[in-house]
Amino acid sequence: MARLVLRDLINATVGFEELAEEVAKPSKSLHRMLSAKGNPTMDNLTTIFKVLRQKLNVDIEVHTVPCH
Repeated sequence: MARLVLRDLINATVGFEELAEEVAKPSKSLHRMLSAKGNPTMDNLTTIFKVLRQKLNVDIEVHTVPCH
């Protein structure tokens, strides 16, 4: 679910083509990794978040929650 929200945010703001240039990965690869069945690495997510923080001028906080 979170990948799809991130995908929507990218579509609504920087776009996949610009993000692809910034992270030096093909936009098709970014689409796949952020799809419902995608499996992005932590390195890829960190790089994507870094670009979003810079382009949108926002801070991103990550919190953990216990599993039930």
